[in-house]
Amino acid sequence: MIIHRARETDAKAPAATSSAANATGATSAAPKSKGPWKPGTLPSDTVRSVLVKRNGKTNPTYGTPPLQRSLEMHMRLGAINLDKTSGPTSHEVAAWVKRILNVEKAGHSGTLDPKVTGILPVLLNDATRIMDTLLLAGKEYVCLMHVHKPVPKKRIMEVCAEFTGPILQKPPLKSSVVKQLRTRTIYYLEVLEIEEQQVLMRVGCQAGTYIRKLCFDIGLALGTGANMEELRRTKAGPFREDETLVTLHQLTDAYVAWKETGDEAPLRRVIQPVESALRHMPRLVIADNAVDAVCHGAPLAAPGLLSLETDINKGDDVALFTLKGEAVAVARAELTSREMLASKTGIVATTERVIMEPGTYPKAWKLAERDAPAAAAKAVKR
Repeated sequence: MIIHRARETDAKAPAATSSAANATGATSAAPKSKGPWKPGTLPSDTVRSVLVKRNGKTNPTYGTPPLQRSLEMHMRLGAINLDKTSGPTSHEVAAWVKRILNVEKAGHSGTLDPKVTGILPVLLNDATRIMDTLLLAGKEYVCLMHVHKPVPKKRIMEVCAEFTGPILQKPPLKSSVVKQLRTRTIYYLEVLEIEEQQVLMRVGCQAGTYIRKLCFDIGLALGTGANMEELRRTKAGPFREDETLVTLHQLTDAYVAWKETGDEAPLRRVIQPVESALRHMPRLVIADNAVDAVCHGAPLAAPGLLSLETDINKGDDVALFTLKGEAVAVARAELTSREMLASKTGIVATTERVIMEPGTYPKAWKLAERDAPAAAAKAVKR
């Protein structure tokens, strides 16, 4: 049994739940969600509805829809859903991407150990400003665990079921973080297949969860010992194992094809707009006359908000977009969705990370200056 078989396996086991705590710190409590999170899914899978506060228009003179950017701008605000192979470190992979594409900066989100394969999001140049939003996003893994002694399948299922919800976990010795006990949430743990002492399972977990330590703790609870044999990351925030997943070889081929033939299409396919890395975040759409102020670090005031998504709570991270679909900034919500919808004045979100370059949209006073003659003429007609 090898790990890539999980892609073809139809998981028949339901998301595990628990009624008792185990000796390694797993508890029966379901993870508390601030939004409409459903058991068996990652918080980033939450489906939200759009609430329209007021209608707005965008001036085609300013800004550019993400898919219409020049290739230079596309690579400056690029995100790659990279399929890491076994062997190199995550830092080495990011360095290779930087060298292959000849870009100034490339950073990865969520370190994978050298032997671990799967999704490694890589952000290019200015897109690295949103790295923190991906680092904190939930992850999904497919893991092959080896149980050291034969155990009945029913017992394995029962013990694995205890490891959902908040668990206490101490990082392993071979890790780059402080070795102290901390709480991490296992959103779901599905046993896909059991073959003798090999257990194939799918785990959805909070960022910072160590799967090899999870396997070790499951082994302790079984009383037999267990270890992780193989691991593949299958989800990281908004990134999935879909048509956007690319290898280093495909990235190289696309860049070489562009250099030799001038064909941008392959390169645009392997490099996504930065907006794709923000799909897991609640979205606020803002007016053209509010964009430049936000680009200079100003908070978003209620008059500048056009639409928002449901189930936003105070303190949540949100992404600010233009009417053209461009990412402007990452901000912290100061109000709930309902409060934002009702507000006419005051601050609705505080800017934390600016993505768009200042000056992309005109300053609000310039827009007022431009519209003044038309407003005056309209007033005279009245």
